Amino acid sequence: MNDRKLAEYTLEKLEKLGADAAAVSVSHSSTDELNVDGGEFSLMRTLFDTGVSLSVIKNGAKGTASINQTSKEDIDAACAAAIASAEHGKPDEAERIAPFEGKEKFTQGVLVPDVAALYDRIEEFLRDTREQFPKIIMEQFIADYRHESGIYMNTNGTEFELEEGCYGLSSMFSAHEGEAAGSFNGADAAFTSLDRAFMDMASHRRLFRESSDSLYPKPVDGKFEGTLIASPGLLASFMYTVLGNFCSNGTIIDGTSPWLSMLGRQVASKGFTLTSRPLDPAVVCGERFAGGFKSENMTYIEDGVLKGFMLSDYGARKTGFERAKNLSGSFFVEPGTTPLSEIIAGVEHGIIVNRFSGGEPAQNGDFSGVAKNSFLVEHGKIVGAVSETMINGSFLDLMKNVRAISSDTESSGGGVMPWAAFNGVTISGK
Repeated sequence: MNDRKLAEYTLEKLEKLGADAAAVSVSHSSTDELNVDGGEFSLMRTLFDTGVSLSVIKNGAKGTASINQTSKEDIDAACAAAIASAEHGKPDEAERIAPFEGKEKFTQGVLVPDVAALYDRIEEFLRDTREQFPKIIMEQFIADYRHESGIYMNTNGTEFELEEGCYGLSSMFSAHEGEAAGSFNGADAAFTSLDRAFMDMASHRRLFRESSDSLYPKPVDGKFEGTLIASPGLLASFMYTVLGNFCSNGTIIDGTSPWLSMLGRQVASKGFTLTSRPLDPAVVCGERFAGGFKSENMTYIEDGVLKGFMLSDYGARKTGFERAKNLSGSFFVEPGTTPLSEIIAGVEHGIIVNRFSGGEPAQNGDFSGVAKNSFLVEHGKIVGAVSETMINGSFLDLMKNVRAISSDTESSGGGVMPWAAFNGVTISGK
């Protein structure tokens, strides 16, 4: 059966088995992958994947099943398993199949790859790295092309079809000089054109330069409260953490989020705006539907005011709050008007952080960890790389202490982020 026939058959089978409502997703993907290890080509392969996911509602309870085979026998068994799961489940009126959202086909990205050109770009990148940044050792580099297709259908009549393709790269590297070895760092990007050199993507030039300048770090002397300047990559990570801790299904449903009663109120400094925009042209092959709903752009924080939570349809029904308009994580922080160089020049005591190594923050947002690939700022100047430096603070306080947001931005194909400076962070030698 083709994907449409398979989905139709699955829904009919589930209804015959007693489902009150049901949904099915059928997906296929193929990945052409080229690997580099230790600066040399090490692997070329093509990976294939197929998935079928079922959701059913029966007598108010939800059941699910997932398989990676598409024979009639496998589908029948998965349908029976999903029904059995619902029959043994606990009824929950918040469990629903998404209502009718229309019938639409989405096509995006590049659907036919140029693997030879991809190989050439990798060779060029390795050569450029050796020539322009001789201290950098490329520990691992993966470039690939991924093609995905599939269909979502439910018993309420929604039909979403998807075909998309994009290229991606992932690098892991470190700087070396004689016996000196720097901390590893990495970069990722998604893209649909091979027109640009990989050196000009994923912030490689900046990261290579900073790694080369970090070979002889020094520990921070003592302990002080200062300014944390988060790189675009770290800021994106911070936003995932903030929304996960304060706006996600789990913390809103169980009532533990410190922002539970803060909708429409100030949770961040004025001027701070956080959106999720999978439909933005800067996002490569952005989410077009999720959970049976067509995706839309949305705002989480506008000028410091909380506008919405990151809730699924279930979470929205369970709590009474509005469902998130997408579940993509395609985050954008609106840039400011001040260049990064001027932000640094205005910092008396602080640290520029590229990576943060720490556990999950506490329920109240308190965090503690080690700053990696980071630089000390004193009296408006970068004075050198730092080693084993601890940073401590609270995400609740951090959001309210935004000192500045840069006009400079970076994008990796998943969103756009500036640099952001936060006051009130404790910085200390480990």
